[in-house]
Amino acid sequence: MTGKLSLIGCGPGAADLLTLRAVQRIAEADLILYDRLVDPEVLGHASPSAELCYVGKQCTDGGRQQADINTLLREALAEGRRVARLKSGDPMIFGRAAEEIAVAVSLDAEIEIVPGVTAALAAAAESAITVTERAELQSFVVTTGRSAEKDKEPDWAELVKPGVCVAFYMSVAQAWRIQTALMARGIPGHLPADWIENVGKPDCRWTRSRLDRLALDAREQGVKNPAILFIRYPLSAAEAEAALPVAERV
Repeated sequence: MTGKLSLIGCGPGAADLLTLRAVQRIAEADLILYDRLVDPEVLGHASPSAELCYVGKQCTDGGRQQADINTLLREALAEGRRVARLKSGDPMIFGRAAEEIAVAVSLDAEIEIVPGVTAALAAAAESAITVTERAELQSFVVTTGRSAEKDKEPDWAELVKPGVCVAFYMSVAQAWRIQTALMARGIPGHLPADWIENVGKPDCRWTRSRLDRLALDAREQGVKNPAILFIRYPLSAAEAEAALPVAERV
């Protein structure tokens, strides 16, 4: 009999943002695979008999590769183990969940997704930034500043439009590229651009900027990952910009 895979969102860092279901599934697991940004306090909910295995990585250390994680999952599920795969934020948002789900599907193992508070919404709550707002922001978009393939980033200018708030993950190193790509397409430089670092942790920091100073302020303020970038384009800002003479638009 094959095991069960629980993909568990552990939120942005604070252990008290775990759902009750997440706590229960962690307690039931035989094997717990956890990422770098999962708070150590979260692991305190594990059974004393559970095996804890760190599978985290960051861009500079190589870390545990996804292929290795998939192998661990395959072996554990084939042995009939209950695996809790702990991911920061929500597992379905930039969590590479599809690859791990595919492993479980190939073994006909039971799969459960336990949603978590994703970093973007936690960052918005931490800084009281509204991601939708009546008559101003009608849509909320989550995107990435870094893709799996070099030079294959999303078309950011197609996302940052009037009435939209965009949250950028993994974007600190791409601040200049984001700034120039947007401004080259005529997006106003005065739009608010906010960095929220270390969401849900005691050292959370909010750096306020604007689009035309995005890269400069990120460098001068020493913004570092993990950080979420918000760029908000209220409808009123678009209307005010359109009313200006072309020479005065910024």
